[in-house]
Amino acid sequence: MADTTLATKKTKKYKNKQSFFKQLSNQKYLQVMALLGVIWMIVFNYIPMGGIVIAFKKFKITKTIAEAPWVGLTYFKEFFMDDNFASIMQNTLGISFLKLLIGFPLPIIFALLLNEIRNLKFKKLAQTISYLPHFLSWVVLGGIMVTWLSKTGVINDALVAAHIIKEPISFLGDPKYFWGLSIISDSWKELGWSAIIYLAAIAGVDQQMYEAATVDGATKMQKIMKITLPSITGTIALMLILQVSGLLNSNFDQILILKNQINISRSQVIDTYVYQVGMTMGKYSYATAVGLFKSVIALILLVTANKTSKKFLGRSLY
Repeated sequence: MADTTLATKKTKKYKNKQSFFKQLSNQKYLQVMALLGVIWMIVFNYIPMGGIVIAFKKFKITKTIAEAPWVGLTYFKEFFMDDNFASIMQNTLGISFLKLLIGFPLPIIFALLLNEIRNLKFKKLAQTISYLPHFLSWVVLGGIMVTWLSKTGVINDALVAAHIIKEPISFLGDPKYFWGLSIISDSWKELGWSAIIYLAAIAGVDQQMYEAATVDGATKMQKIMKITLPSITGTIALMLILQVSGLLNSNFDQILILKNQINISRSQVIDTYVYQVGMTMGKYSYATAVGLFKSVIALILLVTANKTSKKFLGRSLY
């Protein structure tokens, strides 16, 4: 009896292997495409991680990493003792937190509004217009914004013409406007694109629930609050976890384009600081230490957000 059971298990295992390789063979073209992506990640994401060791060494570009002497946590201490540390962290956390607070719910609201549009032509037009800014790089969009926000730009002309302000304002020349500009421009650029995943989640909601709610006399708002939002809670939770884990990412491209020496007190964030000290000043070890510090904080935020979501919502990444 035992021999028969063992033989049956071996047969099932053999069949499972055959089925796996058969499926792999049928999907060979898809697997090749996936393999190219894996190779790209290994080459450009994982292999370069070996260079993180220079955060603990006094590295000079004229010598190899192995020849550089160990300095321990010297560069981390140097960053914490830096006169700019407080302002850099304030700007990074302030801009990122406000983008999360304001920018995260907007695509959800936008997706809910789009879902209620019954005119398909208008719906497609609204989606297309909202997607367009995403496909413009910050180099292009930043140049447009610099022109629009200048004292002779279209925004100042419109505000003066509407008698909202008396004289043109130098928006990028006054530090107090920078946070607001970065949050508004980032939300505008990514609003339509970020809403796609929520629209896809809404499309998967069982339509019979809406029909039953209509029969019971539910209003559109009640359908949204009682059916749509609870049905896409899992998607919202996963996206929130990813957003929280990237809380210290203040959108490097955007900040680099819009910041200048006048508004630097409110625009210098960790990413631009790493670029400044690493690429323009040649302090590679110091810049790596600062970048590693940001990565460690991001990992802590990811784990914390994942555990919190799993505990309260029953949803998590892992």
